[in-house]
Amino acid sequence: MFQEMSESEDNVLGFRVVGDVTKDDYSTLVPEVDAAVKKSGSIRLLFDLTNFKWEKVDAWKSDFDFGDDFKNSIERMALVGNQSWGKYMTKLAKPFYAKEVQWFEDADKAWTWVKS
Repeated sequence: MFQEMSESEDNVLGFRVVGDVTKDDYSTLVPEVDAAVKKSGSIRLLFDLTNFKWEKVDAWKSDFDFGDDFKNSIERMALVGNQSWGKYMTKLAKPFYAKEVQWFEDADKAWTWVKS
C-alpha cells in the first residue's frame, strides 16, 4: 500500500510503501501523482521502502504503466530503505521511472536530495 507522507509539499511527494503492493494500490498512487504533474509540470518523488515486502504479480503491469506514463515528468526519485537489494532496484528503476534516481538509507538525506 502507498501512504502519502506529511513531508509532501508542492511538487515534492513522498510515499511510504507498506507490505505487499497490489494492482489496486496504484489506483491511489496514480491520481495523486497525476494531479501534481498537471499542477507543476514536473515532480520529485520519495518512496520509503523500509516496510515494503513485495509487489504482487497483478501489480506489475500497473507499475510499468506508472513508469511509462510519468518517467519524463519525474525529475528526481529517492528510494529509501535498509534492504541490501535496494541499491540494485535503484539501478533498474533509473531508465524506466525518473530522470535521476538515488538510493538512501537515511530518510533525512533523501528528503534533502529530492527537494534540492
